[in-house]
Amino acid sequence: METNTVHQTSHTALPFSLAVSVRREELLTQLIRRVGALIGSAASLQTSIPGVTLYRYCAPTVPDAVTYEPSVALVVQGRKRVTLRRTSFDYDPSRFLLTSLDLPVTSQVIEASREAPYLCMRLKLDIAMVRELASREQEQTAASAHTSEPAMVTAQTTAEFLDAFCRLLDLQHAPQDIAFMSGLIKREIIYRILQSAEGQGLRSIATTGGNSQRTAKAVEWIRDNYTKPLRVEMLAEVACMGVSTLHHHFRALTSMSPLQYQKQLRLHEARRRMLMDGLDAAHAAFEVGYESASQFNREYSRFFGQSPMRDVRALRVVGDGERS
Repeated sequence: METNTVHQTSHTALPFSLAVSVRREELLTQLIRRVGALIGSAASLQTSIPGVTLYRYCAPTVPDAVTYEPSVALVVQGRKRVTLRRTSFDYDPSRFLLTSLDLPVTSQVIEASREAPYLCMRLKLDIAMVRELASREQEQTAASAHTSEPAMVTAQTTAEFLDAFCRLLDLQHAPQDIAFMSGLIKREIIYRILQSAEGQGLRSIATTGGNSQRTAKAVEWIRDNYTKPLRVEMLAEVACMGVSTLHHHFRALTSMSPLQYQKQLRLHEARRRMLMDGLDAAHAAFEVGYESASQFNREYSRFFGQSPMRDVRALRVVGDGERS
């Protein structure tokens, strides 16, 4: 006698949208567990996977001036705020942060506790890899070649995106597979970014000959030569653009002018050198390109809200408190 083996999935299966949501939450739970186990009680961990760094904080932090490199920041627990000039970007498990250029920003963890620490994965982007993938889609590349999208955006964290990051992080436990598999998974992550509306800025920057890509050359020159005097006419020559065109696209990408960009890089680096290397304000000012210590003090106080030495002392007190 035959038994009835008809499956009842038509009655018990979840609606597609709900199934995707459930899968997304499962992946987040896995990433929270894996990131937490790997990083332990450390504030950061450079993994064996090239370009992948983990972060952990047990409490909200004070605003910190840093320079973000081209990268994807995926928060799996907690929330962070990054401010670029006058625009703030909040990101958490629902949205990741995409940075397409080196950008001086202020960053702050705004949601974290000992019970639910802030946990984040950061993947440094290989722009050559981005260019390789973008070049395969000639029509979309050509359409975006003459536009300048912001170089920092947030985008929705999908289940597919989380799955790729899960597989990438799993390579930490399979070191023999890292050399081959990490490149494949990174390509998948970049592909998914390029397919999104928010990925058009990254695509434009990687598109050879486009305005964004030429402007990115100017950004790179300032980053590599921030201690040198800046002539915008020379910078326009580097970018093969007119001065007014360069100003327009530079602001569209970075939310600031070339001179403002250089100033922020200088101030960030001076702050880092005073904090990490113990330099006084005058020596830090001259090392980052200032010819006048008084001008440096004025601009530093205006940007950070207090004098260099007072600011550094306050940062050291905060750092000691976080380590205790």
